[in-house]
Amino acid sequence: MNLSEHLLHPVFKAVGQVADTNGQRTYAIGGFVRDVLLKRPVDDVDFVVEGSGIEMATEVAKLLNAGEVTVFKNFGTAHFKFRGLDVEFVGARKESYRNDSRKPIVEGGTINDDQLRRDFTVNAMAISMNGPTYGQLEDPFEGLADLGNRILRTPLDPDVTFSDDPLRMMRAIRFATTLSFVIEPDCLRAISRNANRMSILSAERITDEFNKIIMAPVPSVGFKLLFNTGLLDTFFPEMTKLKGVEIINGIGHKDNFYHTLQVLDNVAAMSDNLWLRWAAILHDIAKPPTKRFSDEHGWTFHGHEDLGARMVPKIFERLKLPLDHKMKFVRKMVQLHLRPIALTKDEISDSALRRLLYDAGEDIDELMQLCRADITSKNEDKVSRYLTNYDKVIVRMAEVEEKDHLRNFQPPVSGEEIMQRFGIGPGKEVGIIKNAIKDAILDAVIANDREEAELFMLAKATELGLKPI
Repeated sequence: MNLSEHLLHPVFKAVGQVADTNGQRTYAIGGFVRDVLLKRPVDDVDFVVEGSGIEMATEVAKLLNAGEVTVFKNFGTAHFKFRGLDVEFVGARKESYRNDSRKPIVEGGTINDDQLRRDFTVNAMAISMNGPTYGQLEDPFEGLADLGNRILRTPLDPDVTFSDDPLRMMRAIRFATTLSFVIEPDCLRAISRNANRMSILSAERITDEFNKIIMAPVPSVGFKLLFNTGLLDTFFPEMTKLKGVEIINGIGHKDNFYHTLQVLDNVAAMSDNLWLRWAAILHDIAKPPTKRFSDEHGWTFHGHEDLGARMVPKIFERLKLPLDHKMKFVRKMVQLHLRPIALTKDEISDSALRRLLYDAGEDIDELMQLCRADITSKNEDKVSRYLTNYDKVIVRMAEVEEKDHLRNFQPPVSGEEIMQRFGIGPGKEVGIIKNAIKDAILDAVIANDREEAELFMLAKATELGLKPI
């Protein structure tokens, strides 16, 4: 098969020219070839050269006048961008591994050596850049057939492939999830057999692949594979503890693992926000430690939103996820995810709506998305009723927001102003007065107005024995 029709970008002609001048076998390889054959958009390409990839990159960039080349000497790779294409070069390699590390011992090799070390047959296909065979597909492991059958299979014995570099197990599940491939049965069994090898991977590498699975159109596909192979428990045991149903006196609770996956899929159908998807994953994470049974109430999970919110920073830290505003957003979503549900069950007071708007702030829309996604009942009438009630809550919130302007609300009087007015330093009195003003506005005792807030402040300060200066 000749794929020259897909090599129209000027980079390919330049690579072929340099390869022929230097007498070096050079190929486009890996994901570029796979995605071209799948008719997926491509914006990057990897070239493998028998010889120095760094030297090849430098010469090609000079020929194209492409500008700066970024060199990674330790890895023998070089990279530059040209006309919308990310281009990377590496010398053909063969590898051997130690049991205690995923970092291989690397030495120069042939294109065939390089293809043999690839993770899957569909990623081992290469396209020749050399004159007589320019555009010709090099496919020693029948990757094209596997691509047509949408099967993931390893060039080598899968136990060797996965033990050598356990990250390939995460990649297998990521490709199966994002590309709708099936992992070949023996490869799938090999992932289970080698799950313990995940221990040699860094949290950063695991989380990078995990986030790509989370961002798939239907992420539950990957989560089920991660759970069934035992990989999920090696880096995210809190989630595997959600699995299962306990029955006492004939009363059972829902399987919170599969419920969480449904919520995640529901969020994925409406949002590409990675951190909202993480909120879906973690919204019920504290149900196992808060689970209780009583004859009067059956199964309860009281306080799981509070405990779950406290668990979020620890999980983020361990998985090397960002501890900045993104973590705080997820923590807030977990903390508040039951609040809108409670509003759908009762007569909605303006005060309750004000407090929800105040606590959610600018994230109220994402919170309502999460809460909608959290409706996973198989009872269609129940789902319809809840969604109708949510619509009513949203309408009422819009009315209250328009009237009271509470999104991103801050009390009209600041702590600094309170200290200056009464000649006091930081202390509990400042907090008491400031919170009293906030509560008075949220409960409609006073308007969200500076003049009314100052009068209320004076009255509250008098109760505390403070006098203005």
